[in-house]
Amino acid sequence: MNPCNIFDIRVYYEDTDAGGIVYYANYLKFAERGRTEFLRDHNISNSKMLEEHGIGVVVRHVEMDLRAPAKLDDMLTVETRVTSFKKVSFVMEQKIMKDSLHLATIIVKLACIKIDSGRPVPLPPQLIEVLNNDDSNCKPD
Repeated sequence: MNPCNIFDIRVYYEDTDAGGIVYYANYLKFAERGRTEFLRDHNISNSKMLEEHGIGVVVRHVEMDLRAPAKLDDMLTVETRVTSFKKVSFVMEQKIMKDSLHLATIIVKLACIKIDSGRPVPLPPQLIEVLNNDDSNCKPD
């Protein structure tokens, strides 16, 4: 299992601290954008799941390892890949790269919930189909 997405993003002034280094919490924002683009690339829309089924995908757990700093005006690549899934949750590994330099790794466990109750619900069939897909457009590990 290795469905994957590549998403490029530029570091803007708003992403940095006074020294021109990306503020650590902004790596989580970059990762969120990468996860959203992963779903969009597989014709899954967070807003459509919410509107049509009342289901949301929420972060249950996150781990982040910062290895090197990104700086103002850097072009970064967010690589997002699914590593596992269960009935109501799935795990994504995300790498943030600048060219060949590995800046950060983020591991995110996500769960599907019914928005009105906050209770876990099974992953939608369309999402399971994507998670089972062996095709990958990411570079090999």
